[in-house]
Amino acid sequence: MSKGFVYVVGAGVGGIGGLTVRAKELLETAEVVVADDLVDGSLRTLIPPGCSWQTVGKRGGKPSVSQTEINEMLVALASSGKTVIRLKSGDPWVFGRVGQEIAALQAHNIGWAVIPGLSSALISPLLAGIPLTDTDRSACFVVATGHDPDRLPWQALAAIPTLVILMGTRCLDDIRSRLQVYRSPTTPIAVIHRAGTWQQRVWTGTLADLSLPNIDLSPAVIVIGETVNDRSLFISSLPLADKKILVTRAASQSSEFVQDLERLGAYVLEMPTLEITPPSSWEALDRAIGEIDRYDWLILTSANAIESFFNRLFLQGKDLRVLYRLKIAVVGNKTKEILQTYGLIADLVPPNFVADSLVEVFPDVKGQIILFPRVESGGRDVLIKELTAKGATIDSVPAYESACPQTIPPAVLAALEQKAIDVITFASSKTVLHFAQLLDKITDRSTWQDWLQNAKIASIGPQTSRTCQEIFQRVDIEAEEFTLAGLQKAIVAHFQP
Repeated sequence: MSKGFVYVVGAGVGGIGGLTVRAKELLETAEVVVADDLVDGSLRTLIPPGCSWQTVGKRGGKPSVSQTEINEMLVALASSGKTVIRLKSGDPWVFGRVGQEIAALQAHNIGWAVIPGLSSALISPLLAGIPLTDTDRSACFVVATGHDPDRLPWQALAAIPTLVILMGTRCLDDIRSRLQVYRSPTTPIAVIHRAGTWQQRVWTGTLADLSLPNIDLSPAVIVIGETVNDRSLFISSLPLADKKILVTRAASQSSEFVQDLERLGAYVLEMPTLEITPPSSWEALDRAIGEIDRYDWLILTSANAIESFFNRLFLQGKDLRVLYRLKIAVVGNKTKEILQTYGLIADLVPPNFVADSLVEVFPDVKGQIILFPRVESGGRDVLIKELTAKGATIDSVPAYESACPQTIPPAVLAALEQKAIDVITFASSKTVLHFAQLLDKITDRSTWQDWLQNAKIASIGPQTSRTCQEIFQRVDIEAEEFTLAGLQKAIVAHFQP
């Protein structure tokens, strides 16, 4: 068997947004990933099905895999013919023990390459609003590892305007004492904890008076120097900077909304409360498509309905020509745009993007037959009732199901328990109900309701808001335009009126 190859890849800081393009490409085609403990868990979503992810934690004071064991693992995986991604937090060449791993690979004639990453030494201060250089006060900076203070030349380091220390929280008191021998006790210092994540926190003070909570501060970056005082000047002015927003849509439907929130500065956590699955049977939809000539109207109220309808249409060997008699009604610009990707223009789009509004603008349908592919359970029946009352015959057929997931992502549960969430977004009544259902499995309702006391409840529209009132007894933000774009605008307006 031919030998494989090892890519030593820098994972940068934070989640997917901290990767280089090359690192993302490699993860998306990986066969096996051997990841440091500090690598953000969201990167797992990039790897293809069948790819193995193995975590080899190396954390000070905690159980960890030895460097020798890691070297042997890389050699064994590559020797079996695998292409291995050795994923390291930050940049591999900055205190990443790359030399030892490469030496082991070379000893066994295994090919390797290093893909640089964004080092936490550079990115963490930036994310905390602390410049490392300044024309007048910091002509240079130095990066050091603080896990063994005895090895460092403290007098020389103290002469550098800005000092960045990695892996130094366990020895922080010792570091501060040594620096005060050569620098003023009033020298500013900052400790940046879990930079680039929803857990990012920054504490500032001086070498003499820095006060820190009694918690595990690792991983953290320590910055010492006068530019720490500039932090208040360089905090991001993005409208949602540092806001932690929980998105509850189905994972397959949330990417664009998540990206928009992140572009506005938010830290986004995803807690899918919907799983889109096939209906219990395709029989009704397939029969309707087989008799498509009998219908006058086709109503499509969601992206899921559109995708299911056309997938089943094409599976029957039909194409768009069989729809030539049909008029198509959709709810909202998003469904209209998705329909256009199939080469079709909607004949009817209501102004307010809700089913109730569609009923109001529907033309005379007396005696007409309408095909309505929809969610199998839990959908509202307003369209069926109102259009039936107007004399139409409605053929409502299941096209998909939206089930409740079984678990809550651990990072989301931790954020909820810590009352760290600023906004929770809901795009349908079902997301609200499933959110409550998932948390009811974890603890009693009064407890998890208390977890939400600092969080704003953000609703996409009136129907969702009514369900929020039932579950949470409040709605703090409601979109004026009942779309995800409208919800985003409402959240921004809430924090920057």
